[in-house]
Amino acid sequence: MRILHTSDWHIGRSFHGHSTLEALAGVLGALVEQVRLHAVDVVIVAGDVFDSAAPSAACYPLLTGTLAALADAGARVIVTSGNHDSAARLGFQSALLREEITVVTDPLAVGSPVTIDDAHGPVHFYGIPYLEPAIVRHLWEGVELRSQAQTIGHAMDLVRRDLAARGGRSIAIAHCFAAGVEATPGVEREIRQGGLDNVPLPVFDGPDYVALGHIHGRQQLSDRVRYAGAPVHYSFGEAGKPRGSWLIDLDATGLASVQWLDLPVPRPLVTLRASFDDLLGDPAFDAHVDQWVRAEYTDSTPQIDPMRRLQARFPWCATVAHTPAEARKDDGLGYARRVRAARDETEIIDAFLTHVREGEGASDAERELIREVLDARAVTEARS
Repeated sequence: MRILHTSDWHIGRSFHGHSTLEALAGVLGALVEQVRLHAVDVVIVAGDVFDSAAPSAACYPLLTGTLAALADAGARVIVTSGNHDSAARLGFQSALLREEITVVTDPLAVGSPVTIDDAHGPVHFYGIPYLEPAIVRHLWEGVELRSQAQTIGHAMDLVRRDLAARGGRSIAIAHCFAAGVEATPGVEREIRQGGLDNVPLPVFDGPDYVALGHIHGRQQLSDRVRYAGAPVHYSFGEAGKPRGSWLIDLDATGLASVQWLDLPVPRPLVTLRASFDDLLGDPAFDAHVDQWVRAEYTDSTPQIDPMRRLQARFPWCATVAHTPAEARKDDGLGYARRVRAARDETEIIDAFLTHVREGEGASDAERELIREVLDARAVTEARS
């Protein structure tokens, strides 16, 4: 049996105010072609299909169209809910889907597999939807479920118990933060308020392969426990990291091989750091004109209207940050103390500039201009 492991589509997520629906649609179209090209039997989507519990209307056609296309390509599809999804909405939609498509959202279904046969017999797919301990602990009396580790551990106990009775090969699907991986800052929302709740790797012992979701970057915890990551980049912290899915082959005895399949990157991400003038004019940056750009300019003082000026060169500049090359020393004087210590209006203006320009007061040329303006005002007031 040949299986494709994908996850974290996050349909509806924006990228610095820009819609990602069109880009994601193209990438998911490429994923469908991979399924057809490699004669995939089963596609696993390990949670976070949507980015929001209340996705916009435009998100639903992309999901239903992609799932139908995967089925038309000859694959059975098994989808689980993640911490971003609304299990109720996904569960409602599952009743409207084709029989080749299974959506697992009910915690009480954990331990009851979707069984698919191949030439060597049955393969049991155990879907584990995202389980919030505070919400699901009442479902299993006498079991302490106060953390993700305990909750996923209990779910895997149910899986192993059922598997021991059934026998055969098996795949588990879960959406959680497993110990030993690093999240991309600003991407994966914390599963538990106050900190990430890690699930130890031994919790996943038993199945031939464990398809995990939640982490946006490709991760391999062991030969049989992996994250596929998101199919597109959703953060500059992900720049340069491959996008794709895992292609898993099972033989008569279990896991035979795992291969990475790259997906296209619609628009690469890059962080450019240089002086503002270099960002605007250095030919070395010409290669990045059609990429998503995070610009960090290193001038000592902030620039006026930096985004508009940078977008004249980089139309896809998404964010601008002022990151001076040299941090100025804090003299310990706040704005109010500087103003009180000023002896005239020139020094008051200088105190203001020092405050708003991270410690840099007026230059000699600026002081001369300030004096000229103040002198002109004095002349005007004297004549009025």
